[in-house]
Amino acid sequence: MSMVWKSTGRTTDRVTGPSPSGSAPTPAPGPAVPAPDPDARHRLTSVQGLAALSLDAMASVAYGPESVVLILAAAGAYGLGFTLPVTLCIAALLAVLVASYRQVIAAFPNGGGSYAVAKAHLGRRTALAAAASLLLDYVLNVAVSVTAGVAALTSAFPALYGQRLWLCLGVLLLVTAVNLRGIVDSAKAFILPTAVFVGSILTVVAAGLFRDAPASTASAAGHASVLADNATSVGALLLLKAFAAGCSALTGVEAVANAVPSFRAPAAKRAQRTEVALGALLGVMLIGLSVLIGRFHLQPVEGVTVLAQLADASLGHNWAFYVVQFATMVLLALAANTSFGGLPVLMGLLARDNYLPHVFGLKADRQVHRHGVLALAAVAAVLLGFSGGDVNTLVPLFAIGVFVGFTICQVGMVRHWRQERSPGWHGKAALNGFGALLTGVSAVVVTATKFTEGAWLIVVALPLLVLAFEAVHRAYGRIADRLHLGRIPEPPHRDRSLVVVPVSHLSKLTCEALNAAVSLGDEVVAVTVTYAAPEDRRTAESLRRDWELWNPGVDLLELPSATRTVGRPIAAYVRELADRHPRTRVTVLIPEVEPAHLWQRLLQNQRGAVVAHAVRRTTDATICRLRFRVTA
Repeated sequence: MSMVWKSTGRTTDRVTGPSPSGSAPTPAPGPAVPAPDPDARHRLTSVQGLAALSLDAMASVAYGPESVVLILAAAGAYGLGFTLPVTLCIAALLAVLVASYRQVIAAFPNGGGSYAVAKAHLGRRTALAAAASLLLDYVLNVAVSVTAGVAALTSAFPALYGQRLWLCLGVLLLVTAVNLRGIVDSAKAFILPTAVFVGSILTVVAAGLFRDAPASTASAAGHASVLADNATSVGALLLLKAFAAGCSALTGVEAVANAVPSFRAPAAKRAQRTEVALGALLGVMLIGLSVLIGRFHLQPVEGVTVLAQLADASLGHNWAFYVVQFATMVLLALAANTSFGGLPVLMGLLARDNYLPHVFGLKADRQVHRHGVLALAAVAAVLLGFSGGDVNTLVPLFAIGVFVGFTICQVGMVRHWRQERSPGWHGKAALNGFGALLTGVSAVVVTATKFTEGAWLIVVALPLLVLAFEAVHRAYGRIADRLHLGRIPEPPHRDRSLVVVPVSHLSKLTCEALNAAVSLGDEVVAVTVTYAAPEDRRTAESLRRDWELWNPGVDLLELPSATRTVGRPIAAYVRELADRHPRTRVTVLIPEVEPAHLWQRLLQNQRGAVVAHAVRRTTDATICRLRFRVTA
């Protein structure tokens, strides 16, 4: 197959006077209209992006406020009074992150989030650390989201508790299958659950604000309180731990910036609108729920979530309460979709930069990074198997990676503003610097407090991932050096060509192989491997007689073998030819039957694959596998 590269151009001159023919003047050309994107229907709108990429952040309202309450409960009822101030601090950090990631989207429209920022401003190692932290966060998000959703299901139906691992794997399989259909299809599938959940939470907040007392406390009745007794003071360390625990609600904020290329044009504008909408909805829900916690003097109890108590208090213990619980369960299970939207794009960028195998940079139909989706599903399935479907085993590992990524991104944006020095850059840099301080402190606190509960695995995994990225990069570097990539090669020249054709019998397949061989090479040699056993000698002699009767004009060379192998004797002969004729191009043409049906491949002896493997492993010969199609 030949390929012709052609460059065409069109120049339009501005005509200000009459045309040579005396006709009316030609109007000046207007601004260039961008060519339509043929893949636009497989890319996201702002609403679809909110559904596809915000599920992780939206679902975090189910456990973010609860994380704050459980920490402050150690200081008793007095400590719970700090729920709203801590949440306001988290909301302030959310605003900083949203503002920062809007700038990241504008500055880095090709996606990548903190990886792209660090690569541009903080160096290769820091960028790889950011990528590793994001990768771990996305994988853990899948496992945590699926197990949390299934935990909500088994809480409603205790009989399913023993089957939670299989339920987790089933949900994972469902989400993976939807994402293999394309990110737009996954967004369309998840718009309704997202809308129901957001509507339910906003209804809980609105209804609660109009009540002076809880409508019902039936969900908490009979459950033991976890509130500490006789505590009258709150230390700075406790508030810091509560803040760090509540920041788990911020996971997923970076997903939009990582997946900018998945949006329709103008991709950056749509992604920015999605980021702002995500931040606004998440902030309103977090603050609203915290206000209700203080308004109803809620106390955490064993076995009932804080969100369930708030729904009970605002709406009563009726059908509306169960709608909220069901919507929460569904969204938690589907929150894994955020990772499926962001991680494959990040892996594609890493593959483009030679830090991951290039296969992760390939896109299938519907703009799907299929290999990234499958790799994410496989690793998440391993984590689910490791945890046995227990969410408490995975939660200590969660959120550390995202804080590291947040901090690196904020520091990188500070350097971005210092280098760019655009109007108002001092304020923007100060905002990002303050965000970096907050997220950095949070990362340290979460790691320290959760270290013995499993966070040490993340501390070990981060540098190991960076080392793995660098090992892949070095391997690609060696390959590029050997291939002289980036250099202009020597002019092509013609060498003498010798084609070796392995044969075992005479047939139309043999004839087609020799036809192809004499068309390709200056010289053709047919080879057959012979063995010392009497029955094998008779087969070899029969082939020799038939060959001489046929007389194709090509020599048949026998390669004796002491062992019953077919690949090594041919490879040894090819090496011998290369040593004797160093200026000759040796090609091994292997004829094979291509059956009409897939199951018929089981009927083949795979000799061609064996020969190809032996020649490829020990020689530099060109391997050509001739497929002879059998249509019957």
